[in-house]
Amino acid sequence: MFTSDDLQQLADKGISLQQIEHQLQQFRDGFPYLKLRAAAAIDNGIVAPSDTECQAFVEAWNAYKAEGHHITKFVPASGAASRMFKNMFEFRDGDHDAPVTDFERNYFDNIEKFAFYPALDDACQVLYGEGVDALIEEGRFKDIVTAMLDDEGLNYGQLPKGLLQFHAYDDCARTPLEEHLVEAALYATSAGQADVHFTVSAEHRELFEELVDRVLPEYSSKYGIQYHVSFSEQKPSTDTLAATMDNEPFRTDDGRLLFRPGGHGALIQNLSDLDSDIVFIKNIDNVVPDRLKPATTLWKQVIAGILVNTQRQVFDYLRRLDEGNIGQAELQEMCHFLHHDLCTEVPGINDLSEPELIELLRTKFNRPIRVCGVVKNVGEPGGGPFLAFNADGSVSPQILESSQIDVHNPAYMAMFTGGTHFNPVDLVCAIRDYQGNRFDLPRYVDPATGFISFKSKNGKELKALELPGLWNGAMSDWSTIFVEVPLETFNPVKTVNDLLRPQHQA
Repeated sequence: MFTSDDLQQLADKGISLQQIEHQLQQFRDGFPYLKLRAAAAIDNGIVAPSDTECQAFVEAWNAYKAEGHHITKFVPASGAASRMFKNMFEFRDGDHDAPVTDFERNYFDNIEKFAFYPALDDACQVLYGEGVDALIEEGRFKDIVTAMLDDEGLNYGQLPKGLLQFHAYDDCARTPLEEHLVEAALYATSAGQADVHFTVSAEHRELFEELVDRVLPEYSSKYGIQYHVSFSEQKPSTDTLAATMDNEPFRTDDGRLLFRPGGHGALIQNLSDLDSDIVFIKNIDNVVPDRLKPATTLWKQVIAGILVNTQRQVFDYLRRLDEGNIGQAELQEMCHFLHHDLCTEVPGINDLSEPELIELLRTKFNRPIRVCGVVKNVGEPGGGPFLAFNADGSVSPQILESSQIDVHNPAYMAMFTGGTHFNPVDLVCAIRDYQGNRFDLPRYVDPATGFISFKSKNGKELKALELPGLWNGAMSDWSTIFVEVPLETFNPVKTVNDLLRPQHQA
């Protein structure tokens, strides 16, 4: 099946033949749906801290930072903004020359409210000798959109979201990358240092680096801190083989194997490479201007405080288990913590012998920990918090996507559609063990939680294999705590007109 050229192609990517054969088997077998206990809810897998508790968690986080731990803000930023402009591409390439749909009219009626309006006006002046207002007067709407999307103008149709101007201020317009730098200064500094890591695509890395070089001195001076900004790319070894509809290797017109990026789940490798104690994870487009940052800052500190308090207790239990001579009262205390604080249920735990129970507790405690902010469900597409069964029969909190749920199971669909909360990708993670060693994070991935999607290449249908998602199956075997955070902390930008929402107007 595989030629010597194929084997060389695999070697160049760092992918073994065994991995490829396993991927082909996954195409043939598909992926099992997860078995669900319930959608997580308040007092059933989701914590809703009181104001007093929030203040205590903030104090715990500030005390932890004062100890000089290494904190990183990790931002997946490789996604292109092309989907943001889907409606505007359709307008530019469509039959009508003036705005017709509500979306198109909203865009042009409020065009001066976009943070990128001055840059767009300049681009129009260069391309057409006239500004945006004059072009609108002349009905040249498509020229304006072309200046926004194409590389002769702003090139927003091809750039990643992180490099677009999102928010207007009196003296500048900020990109999401810059807003994340500001956030890092507000809640993720330690000993006067802020460590921010962006995952980017190879083709845009230089543009990210140029922007950082240009703006970093200003933000460093403004917040009185020293930034350490780094970048990484998805590793070629995490690409997955494309398959034909008959589950054979898909080949390009020149006979080479076709590989595709494995999705954001591939970033578990990048995350595992960080030499950090605590890592915040948040999507590139979920940012707000300065006037709305206090809520974000507060709740980041709250979930971080919950994390470090939990970690401190887990580390204490693990040391006591190592020391031995654990009494029944202590073991029951640990079991209560596992069930109540980590929301992990182990059937038959009361029937285990003492050595078996100690080993179980050591296994369940000695894992990476994540605290996930969840917001009330307002109909946004995406994953939600559930209590799901694991391969060992235990039940624990998991973030699930719709593709992981059996749509033919009425009970599961009722859980999914009736879920009270949504996953906004608002995580803080502890990635060292109680002895100070970094966890090997790929060991905690559930490989059975990938999924298959259907694509095409040069008019030919193909199957694409997505790795277990970063905050889904890639963190399946982590200790997980869900915390309700306010909806005001969740402000993603999925379309260009989302930038017209009050939350994105400075």
